[in-house]
Amino acid sequence: MKPRISVLTLGVDDLERALRFYRDGLGLPTQGIVGTEYEHGAVAFFDLQAGVKLAVWNRKDLAHEAKVPLAPPSSGEFTIGHNVGSIEEVDAVMEQARAAGAIITDPAHHTFWGGYSGHFLDPDGHLWEVVWNPAWEIADES
Repeated sequence: MKPRISVLTLGVDDLERALRFYRDGLGLPTQGIVGTEYEHGAVAFFDLQAGVKLAVWNRKDLAHEAKVPLAPPSSGEFTIGHNVGSIEEVDAVMEQARAAGAIITDPAHHTFWGGYSGHFLDPDGHLWEVVWNPAWEIADES
């Protein structure tokens, strides 16, 4: 398997709410909800960095598509890491997420390894880490 991931899909309970959170609250670019003409097909895609997309899809439809049982959501299974270029940017993104309705679970702070990070839950309980790592250079793609 070649190391390329192009879409990260999150199962959500309310597609419209997830769309508002990521589009209106966090400002991620999207064409909105597509695929409503298909049973189990409504999804919203958000453009991330070059060639990578975030998708939100109803949890029950995702389970149907993957042929797995619909299980209760769990925030502790993985985190989505959003790396930024400065401590100030961590603080700004954390505040943007809070204002959009995220629950701050771990306020931004200096880490034991020399970085700076904080964690929040999106409206469906997906855990995000906003982090500045002094050893990583983040290219501004805007």
